[in-house]
Amino acid sequence: RIEEMVFYNCESLERITIPLKDGIIAAADIFIGCLDLVRVDLVEGPIHETIAALQLEEWRNEMNEEIDSINQILPTTPAGRWGHDVGDKARAIRTWIRS
Repeated sequence: RIEEMVFYNCESLERITIPLKDGIIAAADIFIGCLDLVRVDLVEGPIHETIAALQLEEWRNEMNEEIDSINQILPTTPAGRWGHDVGDKARAIRTWIRS
C-alpha cells in the first residue's frame, strides 16, 4: 500500500510503477504537488502474460489501450496543493485500477 502524503510535493516525480491491485493507493493526498506525474506503468506479471496470450490482435490492442488510458488523462489531472485541495491524480489512478 502507498500511504498518505508519501510523495508530497515531489516535483521531480514523473512516473510510478505499481501492481494492478485495488487498494494499492491508500489515500487521495498521496500525490499533492506532484505536478510532473504523467505516467503509470504496471509491474510485469499475470496481466501482461494474459494479454500476450490473447489470440486476436484486436483484443490485445484493445487491452493495451485500456491499460495505457491512465497515461492519457494523468498529464492534465490536477495535482492539488496542501491546504487547498488534494488533487485528483490519486483518485484517477484508483478509478483506473478498479475499471
